[in-house]
Amino acid sequence: MASEAETPALQVQFDTEAQQKDASTLGMWIFLITEVMFFGGMFTAYTVYRRAYSDAFAVASSSLNVTIGAINTAVLLVSSFTMVMAVRAAQLGQRRMIVLFLVLTLIFGGIFLGVKAYEWNEKFEQHHVPGPSFHLDGVPQQGHAQLFFSLYFAMTGLHAAHMVIGVGILSWLICLAYKGRFTAEYNTPVDIAGLYWHFVDIIWIFLFPLLYLIDRHLPK
Repeated sequence: MASEAETPALQVQFDTEAQQKDASTLGMWIFLITEVMFFGGMFTAYTVYRRAYSDAFAVASSSLNVTIGAINTAVLLVSSFTMVMAVRAAQLGQRRMIVLFLVLTLIFGGIFLGVKAYEWNEKFEQHHVPGPSFHLDGVPQQGHAQLFFSLYFAMTGLHAAHMVIGVGILSWLICLAYKGRFTAEYNTPVDIAGLYWHFVDIIWIFLFPLLYLIDRHLPK
């Protein structure tokens, strides 16, 4: 067994760094499975109600700004690429490149949240937030449209919360990378954070077509 001086990143409960990395990766995958079940419940509710109130949901979906949604999709796809490059740089022990790609990923994450905040503000101004002042033209049953926007804000809000957590993790990793904590032999935190970031990106890849594109038409 290597001594603590030889492997300063190795925690006392593990015999080797490989064992520690395997345990960390397994823990992250278990966490992501629970997240899939959590989001899965919301996707199921959305699917059931969209089938039940298809006309109202189609009109409500058409009121969303598809250009903004597409821009945010592109931003997240690019952030996934920069995260992959950060993981690769960590595997090669390239400190400056780790910092660079993590910073770029952080910037793209911030752009996504900023664009999403702009979109939410637009919905507030249009009175598309569920509540006493809610109104959507072209829908006889306003309650059905409110249900769509309740799910919209719940799903995009939960996704944004995960993005905020991801931004916090990236900030922490950038500090560690700047201090030279990651090497070709030890880069587990960057690798695990990459799994989390890609999961959040994949959730949006499902949210974008479900909320913005499926059965989209202009109100009559």
